[in-house]
Amino acid sequence: MVLRAVHAGPVDRVLGMLDAAHGGLDAERRGLTAARAAAASITGEPMCDVRPDDAMTVSELASALGVRASTLRHWEAEGLVVPDRDERNHRRYAPPHVRDARIVQQLRLAGYRVDALRAVLPHLARGSDLGAVLDARDRSITSRSLALLLAATHLHALLA
Repeated sequence: MVLRAVHAGPVDRVLGMLDAAHGGLDAERRGLTAARAAAASITGEPMCDVRPDDAMTVSELASALGVRASTLRHWEAEGLVVPDRDERNHRRYAPPHVRDARIVQQLRLAGYRVDALRAVLPHLARGSDLGAVLDARDRSITSRSLALLLAATHLHALLA
């Protein structure tokens, strides 16, 4: 797409595309930083003295997270956060589910797609280090940033 723009249009359009790509990577990096801070806080919270009445309904959890109830139902359908069901088949999010939903929310904000989360969450459930998961995301962003920088040098040669 960029090469077509180089041949077909003004230079400022091409540079705008490059700027947008850099901006997207910057947004991902900032989101990752926020996810690291949130994940450290979430995973560091003690979960003791859990009682059945600590569970939340789908609407309570959606409100607490600032997402729609349909988002939580989608996450359930995708196998990301699967709550318990009460005797009337209503969703009940126990504290571990709430923690998982908070982690999913932060990772989604950091740019993780549902398919990537589906691969990551089982590791977290087994006690794997969330920091290692986020480090892998950081390496991916860095790799794409370096590739974009290299592509920019080639683009400069074409435009010069």
